[in-house]
Amino acid sequence: MLQKFRHFLLLDRDNSLAVENTKTYNQYLSKLEKISKVNINNYDDLLKALESRINFFNDNGGRLSDHGFEQLNFFEKEIYDVHSLFGKVKNNESLTDNEIAFFKFKTVIELCKMYHKVGWTQQFHLGAIRNNNKRLLDQLGRDTGFDSIGDFSQARALSGVLNKLDSTNQLAKTIVYNLNPADSEVFATMVGNFNDGTIKGKMQYGAAWWFLDQKDGMEKQINALSNLGLLSCFVGMLTDSRSFLSFPRHEYFRRILCNIIGTDVENGELPADEEFLGKIISDICYHNAKNYFNFK
Repeated sequence: MLQKFRHFLLLDRDNSLAVENTKTYNQYLSKLEKISKVNINNYDDLLKALESRINFFNDNGGRLSDHGFEQLNFFEKEIYDVHSLFGKVKNNESLTDNEIAFFKFKTVIELCKMYHKVGWTQQFHLGAIRNNNKRLLDQLGRDTGFDSIGDFSQARALSGVLNKLDSTNQLAKTIVYNLNPADSEVFATMVGNFNDGTIKGKMQYGAAWWFLDQKDGMEKQINALSNLGLLSCFVGMLTDSRSFLSFPRHEYFRRILCNIIGTDVENGELPADEEFLGKIISDICYHNAKNYFNFK
């Protein structure tokens, strides 16, 4: 089963959106056809194949999706026909930057509807600028240490995507993670717009991520959420790595969380009620996530 999950990670995540390079995208489609057993001749076939993989993982206990973008794309009007754009890609014709952005927007929306249908949580990691050193990229390949924090505009497109899904009641449980600390308050307040009371903590401002999952970054994320949202509903730290060496960040996070709460008690900002505060901490560190993700 672990091998099947690794195979899924290889084939999906954001590869389904990566139409910048038509050659590698068509190679991805060939792999997706094989594993989904769907002949992908048009855009509807692509969606059918992606939904089959989501259903496969849902049947085998999968409960979350995860996408990493510089920023979300949002278009108020249908300025292109996504079926035609897919046809161009299948024919190895390059798309313009605006066409690429529109294709990604439309496909993300369709994926999000699928996540809602099966009751998944969707995650968006936003704000990384990748592969900055082109010389070393050519020499060593992708994801070899030359990514950094980006300064992209986030609020309007994030609002647009969430609102489009919410308007048809197809907004799944959502966690958004920011990489630029300048956007912390933006993200913390944005999720509050779409918490509709149907699910406890439905919209989450996610834990400090990547360059920010260190002491200062974790403290700032927790404080931003506490100041602008509801800390008691937080699902806590994540580990999106498949490396055992990344797991201790959970213990690191718990110690930082307890230190923040303890300092607030010492300063008279919270009551010295161990039972009350202990429940909040244990919920953040375990119970909230267990209930939120419907893990069995």
